[in-house]
Amino acid sequence: MGAYKQFLSSDIIVTPFEVNKGFTFTGAASLTGSNVGIDRYLGKNINSSPFNPSTAPTTGQVTTQYQELIYDSVKQLYYGNIINSGSTYGLLAVTSSLIPGRDPSGDVLVGITSSTGRYADYFTTSLTFAKYFPNSASAEIGVLSIPTSLFGNYIMPGTFRWTADSGSIIDDGEGNLIYETQNKICGNIFYQQGIAIITSDTDPLNDGYDFADYGTAIYGLTDPIIAQNFVTSSNVTCSFSSSFIIYENQYKCTVRENEFNFTLNSSITSGSTQVSSSAGTFFTPNQFVYDFSTGSYFSPYVTTVGLYDDDKNLLAVGKLAQPLPISPTTDTTILINIDR
Repeated sequence: MGAYKQFLSSDIIVTPFEVNKGFTFTGAASLTGSNVGIDRYLGKNINSSPFNPSTAPTTGQVTTQYQELIYDSVKQLYYGNIINSGSTYGLLAVTSSLIPGRDPSGDVLVGITSSTGRYADYFTTSLTFAKYFPNSASAEIGVLSIPTSLFGNYIMPGTFRWTADSGSIIDDGEGNLIYETQNKICGNIFYQQGIAIITSDTDPLNDGYDFADYGTAIYGLTDPIIAQNFVTSSNVTCSFSSSFIIYENQYKCTVRENEFNFTLNSSITSGSTQVSSSAGTFFTPNQFVYDFSTGSYFSPYVTTVGLYDDDKNLLAVGKLAQPLPISPTTDTTILINIDR
């Protein structure tokens, strides 16, 4: 048997905290396996007009997409400000404020009203770092897409590694992908979207990236195209650490010194009694409890705490390691922690 007591708002504390987990997947089959679903895409600047799905080349190991649309989507989502502003470092998205007039003709926009800086390019750091996106005809990009179920809230910076036949690509912790074979920047990673993008191509870049120092690295590769190799290779490995925010609910169950001072355990009673009479023998329940439980020093024990909803439906059960006596002189507090 049990006794009920209502929680106060001060009895419930919800605390978020971050947990991390590392993943390593080796081989193309492990990337596309059950409960993984890491996909690789090849994007290509085709510019077909009009777009014809029946003839457009496709890409993807888990889901089928169109190479042209992958290229256009990545360009729009992650490199729009670079393309439109002409800045190799991109711009933060800007907005203008509307001051309404008496009628629409009297509305006034305050702030930047040009198209420059109109795109949110998912900057992964407050530091200024260079981004490059190939615009030449038939330019190709490689995309690795990790599902949310694996990376959680974001990929932990500095933990990403993507290996194929032509070498390894790692992230520098600031959103850049480094091609280890040449120690050069070859693209970007967007930690909160789980997206890694290879944007460098075969020829040394003609816009200064191949001469721009980044620590000991230089942007621009002189190897043959690596995007195709990293996207299509079956000998591929991907590793990273994920970050999840989970919440710990703490419930404070307080028994006051004047509460629950008598046990509700049915074993405290002596049971039924045999009675004999001229009518025969029968049993009758006792109406008393054992003497040891009626003394002033008797203290009931708590063995289990249950959490109920407003309709008294049992939601969770907490078992104590050993029976806990309820103090007759001070409050007794039991803390229950539940992670979710």
